[in-house]
Amino acid sequence: MKFSENWLRELVNPDIDTQGIADQITMAGLEVDEVLPVAGQFSGVVVGEILTAEPHPNADKLQVCQVADGSEQFQVVCGAPNARAGLKTAFAKVGAVLGSPDGKDFKIKKAKLRQVESFGMLCAEDELSISEDHGGIMELAADAPVGTCLREYLDLDDSVIDVDLTPNRGDCLSIAGLAREVGVLNKAPVTYVDVEPVVPTIDDSFPVSLEDPEGCPRYLGRVIRNVDMSAKSPLWMVEKLRRCGVRSIDPVVDVTNYVLLELGQPMHAFDLNKLNGGIVVRKAKQGEKVTLLDGNEAELNDKTLVIADSEKAVAMAGIFGGEETGVTAESKDIFLECAYFNPITIAGRARSYGLHTDASHRYERGVDWQLQHRATERATQLLLDIVGGEAGPVSEAVAEDSLPASSTVTLRQSKVNQVLAFEMPAAEIEEIMTRLGMIIERSGEGEWTVAVPSYRFDISIEVDLIEELARVYGYNNLPVKVPTAELNMIAHDESKVTLKTVRSQLVGRGYQEAVTYSFIEKGLSAQFDDKHVAKALANPISAEMAVMRTTIWPGLVKALQYNQNRQQSRVRLFETGQRFLPEGDQLIQENVVAGLICGPRQSEGWSADAGTVDFYDLKGDVESLLALGGCADQFSFAAERHVALHPGQSAAILRNGETVGYMGALHPELVKSMGLTGPVFLFEIVQSVLLDGQLPRFDSLSKFPESRRDLALLVDESVAFESIRAVAKKQGGEFLKAVTLFDVYQGKGVEPGQKSIALGLTWQHPSRTLNDEEINEVIDFVVSALKNEYGATLRE
Repeated sequence: MKFSENWLRELVNPDIDTQGIADQITMAGLEVDEVLPVAGQFSGVVVGEILTAEPHPNADKLQVCQVADGSEQFQVVCGAPNARAGLKTAFAKVGAVLGSPDGKDFKIKKAKLRQVESFGMLCAEDELSISEDHGGIMELAADAPVGTCLREYLDLDDSVIDVDLTPNRGDCLSIAGLAREVGVLNKAPVTYVDVEPVVPTIDDSFPVSLEDPEGCPRYLGRVIRNVDMSAKSPLWMVEKLRRCGVRSIDPVVDVTNYVLLELGQPMHAFDLNKLNGGIVVRKAKQGEKVTLLDGNEAELNDKTLVIADSEKAVAMAGIFGGEETGVTAESKDIFLECAYFNPITIAGRARSYGLHTDASHRYERGVDWQLQHRATERATQLLLDIVGGEAGPVSEAVAEDSLPASSTVTLRQSKVNQVLAFEMPAAEIEEIMTRLGMIIERSGEGEWTVAVPSYRFDISIEVDLIEELARVYGYNNLPVKVPTAELNMIAHDESKVTLKTVRSQLVGRGYQEAVTYSFIEKGLSAQFDDKHVAKALANPISAEMAVMRTTIWPGLVKALQYNQNRQQSRVRLFETGQRFLPEGDQLIQENVVAGLICGPRQSEGWSADAGTVDFYDLKGDVESLLALGGCADQFSFAAERHVALHPGQSAAILRNGETVGYMGALHPELVKSMGLTGPVFLFEIVQSVLLDGQLPRFDSLSKFPESRRDLALLVDESVAFESIRAVAKKQGGEFLKAVTLFDVYQGKGVEPGQKSIALGLTWQHPSRTLNDEEINEVIDFVVSALKNEYGATLRE
């Protein structure tokens, strides 16, 4: 927000200079972007009056003017198209000095233009660095005193301060709000504008109703008849508006803009004769259209609050007025509106239509909900002073239950001392709170009840008040202390595996971590998971991101597809993230670890294995993860079909008999439909299972030799090695250390439907060497059990 320093000093005038005010505001949390003079440095420029303006005898675009400075007349040659007799303008006399942005001052001298002498210069606004307007010479008010120094007449010894306010400080989006802040910081009195109620001179009113009281709990309106739109806005108002970055339009618009800048209350005026029936504050109908004051037509949605009459919408509430009912030069009667809109109702609406206005900027941040009567009376008085007319009574439609409630906050001195790290005296706390406009009362020892004024809608809890104490006391005045704390060592549970360890294990095995989207295509979700119906998004970014993933596999396969399309044949990816499983009305967020491998087993090289990865490469990677927790014996694999996996290369991963994941080859139909170069192998495991290990324990190494026996067994080809190993471990005794599968054979010498499995069984005793009789006895138990369970026989 830009504001004039002189305007501010009309309300509060602390004994500090311009830079001091800027620094003070910045340190209080209202950052100043820049401080600029309202005009360039110049001298010798006065208010002049053009007495005559005759065409130049030797130039078509020049005029020879006779200019009076109040005591003398001067001949001045001027090329401005608006130079005319009777105009009062800026006159730089001979000897005047005009400043320049590049630092090179320009001195006015006597000159001769096309054989005609010129004694001075008539100035445009850009030549005095007042604005960038160079369309003609300055046009001053008809009552401007001729001969008066222009700098004094326009009060140009002023600065414009541009403040960048944070969204929570909407109370400072006005001169009154900034003056209040400067007054608090300097302990200086603030002289607010005296606003007296305007006594109605007519009984005319216009009916108002609220159909959306939550969006607009208060709406004020006033009829003013017989206004004179030919009147001009006074110079002081035009200048104040200009210095705040607002262009003068007409006296009615200027007044509403002036009140907005002065008090922070947006307002609008309608041409009363263009309204029908009465004012209705309601939500727009879907597709309803309104032509705005800028000439653009907006098609509204049903979430937009509008001001309407009995027939149509006439304005976007809190954002922009409508062109059809706007005040024009022909208007005779106006309806002045002033409302409080709920910030949530207005927030984001302007941006959704590509708009941003001064009104929406304030309403989105919050406007004082008790300011509307004061603003209405102030605007009415200004309008009557400038355009005349007769004012009716103020009509008010209000929904008291929907208005904000006055906020009361408890403040404790102990909490103040704790947060600010020093003991602020109670008297200081009370004095600062009072200066801020709070009503503070003691409610106990070292405790106060603070009633927050309506304009400080950003204060709702105790720490908000403490922040105000710190701001006003001065951040640079707070003591500097090094924080100290007694920190206890956090116990490290050695039975837990960290996610970092899991990631490191996969990276060490050649994987690269990927991060894919949590949103996937609906059809793709069904192809990878037929057990869950993915949760659809209410407002998806695109059709390819329409549902929440129930498995990480689609994202990894898409990443593989992307890499293969860019000639990357060897791909190993993993991801740790969430999948979203619908369960009734709930959405279960479950962390999983998933991986994918495809392509050559080893990187290209002269000594590398040329073979491609297979199911058992993936199984080895998965087993290395399962072993991290020290409880690999709790995990097992079982052949199980999965919609996304190859029917013959699909396995469930189990822990103590409970399924915790899946692994296998990607289904050939998916490989084909996604244009992949296969085969592709994937796994996905519930993350918590991997991280839940067991406490490590020490086992001493035996110094005695191992004993090994190899068995060749004939079994039915449907019998899995996992089942055989389980029986061997159960019957092999407590000293059995390992059961190793080192050969599987089918072919000549083996009956059809059977297979030969070669096992290596290893025993080791911790305190002695096992003899042959003991080993042979255990082997007999193992063979007998396998024969009984699976019909296994020793191969001869």
